[in-house]
Amino acid sequence: MPRTVPLFLVVLVIVAASGLPAIAQTSNATLNASVNGLARLSLSSAAISFPDADPDAVPSIQAAPGAINVTVKARTLPGGTVTLTVVANGPLRSGIDTIPASNITWGATGALGSATGHLSAAVPQVVGSWSASGIRTGTQTFFFRNLWSYATGTYTLTMTYTLSAA
Repeated sequence: MPRTVPLFLVVLVIVAASGLPAIAQTSNATLNASVNGLARLSLSSAAISFPDADPDAVPSIQAAPGAINVTVKARTLPGGTVTLTVVANGPLRSGIDTIPASNITWGATGALGSATGHLSAAVPQVVGSWSASGIRTGTQTFFFRNLWSYATGTYTLTMTYTLSAA
């Protein structure tokens, strides 16, 4: 008995074998990513202290626990500047007795640069400044000028760091 092939199957095979191009459609999509300016500062210690010492034997006392590790993360415009400053809230104070903040000296090293300075209660001191976005790490070490003329007491001050990216 002869077999019959349905007509639609024959047409389908002929169209598929004919090499006619398939129908295609393309479309575009837009992708936007917002990258805004951002700055983040991290210090390995929020407190430092200077142990008491004989001014004749130790005229400059290094802070304990030693150097503070500083990490700066910043995003800025191409050619923009990132700046880290520090300022004291006033003199070191123990009751009514004071010691000028400028009797604390500091040095910065590593990717922060190689700045040195004295603490100031009047003018923020630049710890580091550089161009371009990125991550910078370095250390800041503090020293206390040890003099016989200081009144006894426990002296304190607060330092404020400001990180700006422009």
